[in-house]
Amino acid sequence: MSRAKGNIAEKEALLFLQERGFELVEQNFYSKFGEIDIIMQKDNIYHFIEVKSAPSYEVAIANITPQKLSRIIKTAYVYMKKNSLNVEYSFDAVIVSDDIEFLENITL
Repeated sequence: MSRAKGNIAEKEALLFLQERGFELVEQNFYSKFGEIDIIMQKDNIYHFIEVKSAPSYEVAIANITPQKLSRIIKTAYVYMKKNSLNVEYSFDAVIVSDDIEFLENITL
């Protein structure tokens, strides 16, 4: 996926989440381990969100590999340490295909 398509998917995901009461904390946070597309907060829980876009749900979800998830988790820990956060958190995904779907706690 090109960066331009990724930016469009992230904007769609952001709007989708904001309509559901999530508040934006930060976008595109980078560490030496990787990137977190969107960091949002709702009900005092930080949500570290990976956005995936593809022609189908199955293709998009398949792109969240164990290695990708490991990088997201490590990057989230860097973010929390850097910001001295001791909060509840969740690793989530937003899948943008024909529809938009929010998947909470993708590490389970």
